[in-house]
Amino acid sequence: MRFDTSQHMKMGQHMKLAPRMIQSMEILQMPLAELEERIEQELESNPTLELGDGGPADGSREPVEAEAFDDDKPLTVSGESGGDDFERLDRYEESNPEAAENQYGNDLERAAAPDSSWERLEPGSYSASRMAGERDGKMDAMAAAQAPPESLAEQLLEQWALSGVDPALSAIGEVIIAHLEEDGYLRTPLELIAERTGGAPMAIVERALRAVQLLLDPAGVAARTPAECMVLQLDALEAAGESDWPSAAFANARRIVEHHLEDVTQNRLPKVAERTGLGMNDIKEALTLLRRLSLSPARRLVQETTRPIIPDAIVEYDEGQDRYIAYLNDSRLQVVRINEEYARLVKDKNADKRDRDFLRTNLANAQWLLDAVGQRRHTLLRVVRAVVEAQRDYFDYGPQALKPLPMTGVGEQLGIHVATVSRAVADKYLATPRGIVPLRKFFSGGVTTRPDAGETPNEMAWDAIKDALREVIGAESKEKPLSDEALVEELKKRGIEIARRTVAKYRDQLGIPSARMRKTF
Repeated sequence: MRFDTSQHMKMGQHMKLAPRMIQSMEILQMPLAELEERIEQELESNPTLELGDGGPADGSREPVEAEAFDDDKPLTVSGESGGDDFERLDRYEESNPEAAENQYGNDLERAAAPDSSWERLEPGSYSASRMAGERDGKMDAMAAAQAPPESLAEQLLEQWALSGVDPALSAIGEVIIAHLEEDGYLRTPLELIAERTGGAPMAIVERALRAVQLLLDPAGVAARTPAECMVLQLDALEAAGESDWPSAAFANARRIVEHHLEDVTQNRLPKVAERTGLGMNDIKEALTLLRRLSLSPARRLVQETTRPIIPDAIVEYDEGQDRYIAYLNDSRLQVVRINEEYARLVKDKNADKRDRDFLRTNLANAQWLLDAVGQRRHTLLRVVRAVVEAQRDYFDYGPQALKPLPMTGVGEQLGIHVATVSRAVADKYLATPRGIVPLRKFFSGGVTTRPDAGETPNEMAWDAIKDALREVIGAESKEKPLSDEALVEELKKRGIEIARRTVAKYRDQLGIPSARMRKTF
């Protein structure tokens, strides 16, 4: 076997995404809230960008029309530049190591230097504004920012420090709290905790665990099983004496939780009545008491921040023209533009070459951002209008009138790739007369209904079928709920023919339990 090297030519075609194209796709996929954050980051990092007029502050911005954007027309630099506002040089300092923030003496020395580029940027205006005693907006924002919430372990340790337990149990209790999971359960074996406390006896570890369970709020913290968690809450609720429930209800609830919890979760109440000898009314009373409890009480201490949903577009009904009008919800989006002062400075051949190269790079990034944001608005509005036109029946009659709408069809109609349509609808929401709806909801497959003789077949989207299934289950008798086979027959009466396994799949997706679990006794 012999190895040798050689040179040869090969012709081929390769497709590579330019950075500008990648940025455009990323911005197209961003929902409105993320786009706002992206623009804020660019304003902080790019000194050539500035806020323009007509933004959300004065509310003078008009809805964007798709026809107003020309793909082939390059965006130009605005002539109404706020060149006198040099507070934006805060961001310029962050990009230049030689600019030391809050060092006013060094700022003035550099401004007075003959070869300093600050001299060409009207030196003195920046330092004078700082030395005049103006408030720092960044510091004010940091001072007004909400402090991060304490974690579950931190809050429980603060309670444990004030519990006044025996010192021998205090250290073991801290180890137990450190091993609690986010829902407050202790799933680490006590033997392992004993090893990590230096080989403490199991009796001491169990006493420490019992102290943690009884002394910390809310009740149910440090439970090892759901049954133990509910028993701890029942004990605390009965000991508080604030409940109107009789003691027999607490005793029955403990008995059911400790010995028949699985039968209850499977809705086998007759079996529970047979094994316990309790009447059905007593069991229902105990279950009503158990519904007041929580399987994860420790989550009350942790504040989960939920991101608000901001619709990217708004759909309104025009009675005069009998049509639905769609426009973008970009009135809250900041209007940014390129600073004319920097645009002129980059063309000044007398300026320092490093400064010109720095500004040229940032001007190119700023132009790319403006192009990407404009293209996003143009594409998103075209997609939304195509959806509103295709799903007119949904806005008129409700979710059951939703029609199948493949993304490929919308892409062919608009002359764009299906991947572009997918990115345009990702994580976007519409504010409609029927509430705030995910834009992706309008894109789905479906089936053709089989109506009675003389009626016209109609296409029905999967979400519309799910809504019909939810309506059928909502109207059933709770004493005799419909099985999946019966649900198939009920949907067939409405002209919807689907298989039983499809009904079971949609029922699971809707979070609706089986017929046995829905039955009431």
